[in-house]
Amino acid sequence: MIRSEILKEIAPILRDQLVVCNIGIPSQELHAIDDQPTNFYMLGTMGLASSIGLGLALSQPKPVIVIDGDGSILTNLGTLPTIANNVADNYILLIVDNGSYGSTGDQPTYAGQKTSLAKMAEAAGCERVIECAAEDTGRVLQEALDAKQMTIIVSKCESGNAKMPPITMDPVVIRDRFMKAVQA
Repeated sequence: MIRSEILKEIAPILRDQLVVCNIGIPSQELHAIDDQPTNFYMLGTMGLASSIGLGLALSQPKPVIVIDGDGSILTNLGTLPTIANNVADNYILLIVDNGSYGSTGDQPTYAGQKTSLAKMAEAAGCERVIECAAEDTGRVLQEALDAKQMTIIVSKCESGNAKMPPITMDPVVIRDRFMKAVQA
């Protein structure tokens, strides 16, 4: 199972949530699968989806789900202790760990080798960390929403990208419609 298949499976769960999606192909895939005004697509800041999502969760009460990748988390490891020390029980970080930098050509990441992002999150102080197989992601995500407790999910999947068109929506439009959704 590759990332786009996970996104197709969890799209119905995401529909009523505020979603911040990782840069590049993950955003393109989510946009093509189920574009929603409640989806904030990252278009130019690798490694910051988790940080932006945490800030959003801390600033308002609605559930926030961040869809991030192992490569992006590895480029901003400071996010894990920041998340652990600023607990927001309306925050879920879903790390789709395909062991590669998917948006830049599928170069392998260390998460596909010896490095465990789940163990790194636990070492940073995150209390509720769940590693799961790709096919269990939907169930684990729903359980995290129901628990109403900050959760880090590491979903292990195969490397690969679906062919999706680029997002042609202007970044200002993405921002403005997302801000309206946050305020609704």
